[in-house]
Amino acid sequence: MAQTKKGKALERLRKALGEMPELKQFRPDSPSFEKWQRDTRVAITSTFGSDSRHIGEFEAVRYFPSSAYQFSSSVYQSAPDRQNAYTRGLESAAAILESMIHEINEYWEDESEASQSSDNHKGEQITTKEVFVVHGRDEGAREKIARFLERLELKPVVLHEQPNEGRTIIEKFEDFARVGFAVVLLTPDDIGRLQDGTGESRPRARQNVIFEFGYFIGKLGREHVCALVQGDLERPSDYDGVLYIPLDDSDGWKMSLVQELKNAGYDIDANRVFAT
Repeated sequence: MAQTKKGKALERLRKALGEMPELKQFRPDSPSFEKWQRDTRVAITSTFGSDSRHIGEFEAVRYFPSSAYQFSSSVYQSAPDRQNAYTRGLESAAAILESMIHEINEYWEDESEASQSSDNHKGEQITTKEVFVVHGRDEGAREKIARFLERLELKPVVLHEQPNEGRTIIEKFEDFARVGFAVVLLTPDDIGRLQDGTGESRPRARQNVIFEFGYFIGKLGREHVCALVQGDLERPSDYDGVLYIPLDDSDGWKMSLVQELKNAGYDIDANRVFAT
C-alpha cells in the first residue's frame, strides 16, 4: 500500500529523531554530526517548506558554547563546557523534532480521510450562486474578479459591500461565509521578513487574507477554495494541496477558475467566459 504524505513526513522526522542518541558520542564538528544536521535540514524542508518557521527553529539551535561564536575555534576546543553545550543543543533539537511530529499527528489530515470527504461531495450540485471573494488592498483586482463572477451568473460576496446590521467584523464574516466556494486574491499588499532582520524582504498578502484563506480551507475543504496569485509573493507554507492560479494579464486564469468552479459543483456555461 502506498505511503501517504503524512506517513512519509512522520517517517522522515522520526528517523532523524531516532539517530540522535548515537550523536552524543561525537563532536559538533564531526562528519557524522554534520551529515545528520544536513539530512535533517533536508527532511524538515521537504516536509514544511524552505520558508517555514520549522526550519528557522531548527537552524537557530546552537551546539557550541557562546564563546565559540565570539573568539577563535581554539577557545571551545579547550573549554570545559563544550560538551555540555553540545548536549543541550541536541536536547533542544530533539524537542523541536518531537514538536513537529506532534503537529503532524495532531493537525495533518490523512489523505484517506481527505479523499473520503472529497468523494462524499463529488458530483453534488451546488445549489447556491454565492462565491465569497477574499481580497486585500488591491481594489482593481477585487473588482475584476467580482465582475467576472457576475458574468458567469454567480453572486460574488464581498464583505465590505454587505450591511453591518450591528454585527462585529467576525460575526459579519461568519454570517456571509455560508457559501459553496471561495476565491482568494493573494496580492502583494505587505512586505515581510524574519524579525531578526535576516533574509530577504518579500511581498506578501495581508494578514486578514491569510486568515480567511485558512478559514475557508477548514470550512469548505481544499477543493472548494481557489487562490489567485498576483506577482511573485510569499505563499503560506502550511497550505499545501491548495490550487494557486497566476492572475496574469492574458486572462488565462479565467478558464482555470471556471474549471475549478465546475469541479466544485457549480453549473456554469463556459461560453460566458468570452461574453462581452
